[in-house]
Amino acid sequence: MDTSFPFSRRAALTGLAALPLVGCAGGIASGTAAPAATPPPASGPAGSAQPSLHAIAARKGRKFGSAIASNPGNPNGGSIQNPAYTAIVKAECGLVVPENEMKWQAVRPSPTAYNFDRMDEIVRWAQENALPVRGHTLLWHRPQWFPEWLNTYDYGANPVREAERLLTEHIRTVTQRYKGIITSYDVVNEAIDHDRNAPIETSMSRAMGSPEAVLDLAFHTARAELPDAQLVYNDYMSWEPQHLKHCADVLRLLEGLKKRGTPVDALGIQSHIEMFAIDPATGVGPYAEREWRRFLDEVTGMGYRLLITEFDVKDTALPADTARRDEKVADFTRRYFEVMLDYDAHLDDVLAWGMVDKFNWLQGFDPAKRSDGLEVRGTPYDSQYRAKPMRSALANVMAAAG
Repeated sequence: MDTSFPFSRRAALTGLAALPLVGCAGGIASGTAAPAATPPPASGPAGSAQPSLHAIAARKGRKFGSAIASNPGNPNGGSIQNPAYTAIVKAECGLVVPENEMKWQAVRPSPTAYNFDRMDEIVRWAQENALPVRGHTLLWHRPQWFPEWLNTYDYGANPVREAERLLTEHIRTVTQRYKGIITSYDVVNEAIDHDRNAPIETSMSRAMGSPEAVLDLAFHTARAELPDAQLVYNDYMSWEPQHLKHCADVLRLLEGLKKRGTPVDALGIQSHIEMFAIDPATGVGPYAEREWRRFLDEVTGMGYRLLITEFDVKDTALPADTARRDEKVADFTRRYFEVMLDYDAHLDDVLAWGMVDKFNWLQGFDPAKRSDGLEVRGTPYDSQYRAKPMRSALANVMAAAG
């Protein structure tokens, strides 16, 4: 089976191989010509002369980007088929990441088949628009996000060998297809069992003997395929008090990976920050800044880089009034980024998990839904594609950093 991505091979012959590609130091994949610089979009919001969010981030050597989807059946969605949406992405972003199109459910319909149609569409669109692509994700290690066939898979008489074969084949197939195009991957996503405060068990970990064996093999396989890539463990911890136990679990996981010599370069901090209550002292959601800084100190002290991989804001506890709500969301955004940008020497790229409210995943996420039935206003642009105060907060705090 030919699993190569043909567009990228042609691109190498026509000069598209010189597009900027995300790497462990903001570089490009081996064997491609280095661009003089990552070309930032020309402007920010449509009709304005403001610099783009990516252009502002690029002053500090990082990229600003967004998740994007491919949904041919819904050309009005938050996808590459929606010209109004892609206009914002092209104007503001210097990097994109597939929202769902690389996950096992999308590319692996059965043990013996792959379907890269949607992922290929995203990569092709990104290359046509000079946008590098991150990889998300090679392994979402949670049973509810496995394809059903994987949860019930018969690993046979030698389950260890079969599980190893299944996982390594998958990672090799995906990474080889996009070799020279994608050089920063969320190798493993969300591997913590909150009931056990330990790495989660899956059909694959039971076959291999432990969750740690699965995680280690995933990273070692990715490193063997992509020796110069940035390999990331991605998780959803954040600075709210209710995340403190999860942060402790992630620290234990990272410590174990480090002790075992597992090749992990960075921690992806999803940063779906939350206002499920209001702190009367600040007027926004409660946050544990001291504890959060201690967590970041521990992570960076172990030598890990940081990325903000999936930023948005849950505004559940805020009032219905749009102007007031947007003001508070922007304030909460500013406070969070002021802390994160204090780690400038360790922080790489910053990605929003979508740029427009009505296409943001939080609209369908039950814990984030508002009791008044209004949309969550958690992204930089509203549902009419207009820039919001959050967009200004991001621009201002990034411009002021350092």
